Amino acid sequence: MAITAAMVKELRDSTGAGMMDAKKALTETDGDMEAAVDWLRTKGLAKAAKKSGRTAAEGLVAVKVDGGRGVAVEVNSETDFVGKNADFQKMVSGIADVAVSAADVDALKAADMGGKTVEQTVTDAVAVIGENMSVRRMSALTGDLVVSYVHNAAAPGMGKIGVLVAMTGGDEAFGKQVAMHIAAVNPASLSEDDLDATVVEKEKTVQMDIARESGKPEAVIEKMIVGRMKKYMAEVTLLNQSFVVNPDLTVGAAAKEAGATITGFVRLEVGEGIEVIKEDFAAEVAKVGQA
Repeated sequence: MAITAAMVKELRDSTGAGMMDAKKALTETDGDMEAAVDWLRTKGLAKAAKKSGRTAAEGLVAVKVDGGRGVAVEVNSETDFVGKNADFQKMVSGIADVAVSAADVDALKAADMGGKTVEQTVTDAVAVIGENMSVRRMSALTGDLVVSYVHNAAAPGMGKIGVLVAMTGGDEAFGKQVAMHIAAVNPASLSEDDLDATVVEKEKTVQMDIARESGKPEAVIEKMIVGRMKKYMAEVTLLNQSFVVNPDLTVGAAAKEAGATITGFVRLEVGEGIEVIKEDFAAEVAKVGQA
């Protein structure tokens, strides 16, 4: 029996299954709608696996600190609605607990979480909740004092932006202020020393081209570039940025006043760098017809 796009849409609407899953079910059951529903119901994990092609750019970042080690973990879902789901939040919190002892994101996925690996736990949750999910990133930070902060927390220790700050000296209150600054301003690096050299060179080239448009002599342009690059460093490096709590001071100067040395930071924001391609239903049907 020929499987039409209308049949696929009907099955998808009645079951919430993905397009390709619905088509596969109808193909396997020779177009029998009731049998196709049963086929989908018995393929919970297979259905979860099929969802892996769908973009998961929402979700939560969770932060945990244990002594002098902090971790930030991004767990993605397809919709913001799932990020507000209590079961999803509980899972993310558990994953962050496991991450405290994990070396990196691959080790985290393979780590035990209540008798299953973290990756299997997420796969099982996909089948239950019905959205693609993934443990996308994990970053760890160590220091004499590690402070965490979550911007617009959806639940304790998790939200859309998670920040860790490592310091020697100072106190947690100052560390929290620095973390809030990082969440708001998103510096590219701690200082000039650890800023990507290719990024710096690219910016210098751009500024040189802009300056040359003025028609000034090269000697003058060179002096102009020194000032412009100093301004650039003040914009993108944490220690040189104006402190949001007290704009009269740089973050570095504020740290000195607080008796602290900031040694590192981590900032994770949900969906950072993920390209979300929006596609209408007609285009989705056309894809199924070509498959």
